[in-house]
Amino acid sequence: MTEQKASALTHFDAHGQAHMVDVGGKSETRRVAVARGSISMKPETFAMVKSGSAKKGDVLGIARIAAIQGSKRTSDLIPLCHPIPLTRVAVEFELDEAQSRIDCSVTAETVGRTGVEMEALTAVNVALLTIYDMCKAVDRGMRMDGIQLMEKLGGKSGHWVAGQ
Repeated sequence: MTEQKASALTHFDAHGQAHMVDVGGKSETRRVAVARGSISMKPETFAMVKSGSAKKGDVLGIARIAAIQGSKRTSDLIPLCHPIPLTRVAVEFELDEAQSRIDCSVTAETVGRTGVEMEALTAVNVALLTIYDMCKAVDRGMRMDGIQLMEKLGGKSGHWVAGQ
């Protein structure tokens, strides 16, 4: 890796070695990230989730709790992430019956020296994986997609919105 490319990626030093970014000199600011993703399934599986009749229980309720837990464990899963104190994690599900799809949106917030993008993205993934796990006995062909950061606020880079 060249020095120019290494310096453009914050988790690599000038010699191309991975390291945890030093955030000690950054200001503590309110930071917010919004991520989303979806899971598509058979209409029968969707109906089961919507009605709450899955054998394992309330699929969306469990997925919401799993998402929150996942957000809090991000630094345990992603090697170079800083452990950060989350001040809020909100998980929303939108059911699209016509497409047999469940959309998940997560907003993560903190007051700190580094952003919460990874926490929001991890939470979305964990929520969708939990839905898959709870429904896989009846539908192994479920598909997760569209997982992405939608918006981020705070820090030196300011406000960012996907597609702008």
